[in-house]
Amino acid sequence: MTVLELTSLPEFHIVIPARYASQRFPQKLMADLGGKPVLQWVYELSLKAGAKSVTIATDHAIIEQAAKGFAAPVLMTRDDHENGTERLAEVAAKMAWQGDEIVVNVQGDEPFLPVELIHSAVAALQKDAQAEMATVACPIKNAEDFFNPNVVKLVCDEQQRALYFSRAPMPWDRDGFANKGHESESLEQDFPAFRHIGLYVYRASLLANYANLPMSPLERWEKLEQLRFLHQGIKVQVALADQLPPHGVDTPQDLEALRDHLAS
Repeated sequence: MTVLELTSLPEFHIVIPARYASQRFPQKLMADLGGKPVLQWVYELSLKAGAKSVTIATDHAIIEQAAKGFAAPVLMTRDDHENGTERLAEVAAKMAWQGDEIVVNVQGDEPFLPVELIHSAVAALQKDAQAEMATVACPIKNAEDFFNPNVVKLVCDEQQRALYFSRAPMPWDRDGFANKGHESESLEQDFPAFRHIGLYVYRASLLANYANLPMSPLERWEKLEQLRFLHQGIKVQVALADQLPPHGVDTPQDLEALRDHLAS
């Protein structure tokens, strides 16, 4: 994104929720990647986004001390949050962010998230006055991803707002899949399913109301938090990316792959 385009964006805040005890890969945010912890990479890319503020939000003293070690603003939050959105809501309340102020949730395990995706999501929310949050998606280009339950699918309406998120293959090409089979087929170029990218941008007013939004039955079945918002009629604008961003650090194998990439 050019400097001119960046100046056209509204002011926004970035919060990096940083849990120490990840279930699949404990302490991964503190793991060394090219001579510095994964979390530091995320903080430094967030600074490049031009946000009004960048804050690391954690519930653990080790993360707090590490953040202070690379001069990052850090805010201690409660240790009973069930997800990153709850932690963001606490930060927004403590910072007294209100109304249409925009808050970006950047995951602490995404050291190579393109800054352009942050800008695109902020711009998507800015252009849609009725939307209270925005996210990002990219095209699904092969049937293997389409039928993979670990790949979250997203369909949009004509205003590019989210209609539904699902782990299931949707929409179903009734005639095409019935006539040709589907597991080895390439998808049509205009196939209307997108792959969700878990970057979220919120208006502060939505975060202030988050505690009042009960878990929806859809969220409980799909295990997708974003369905809580759709179930309540909250409009979610979608920014489209050309391709999937680099993979984050979910497992030790992911970390080794990123180390190899840096060394190459």
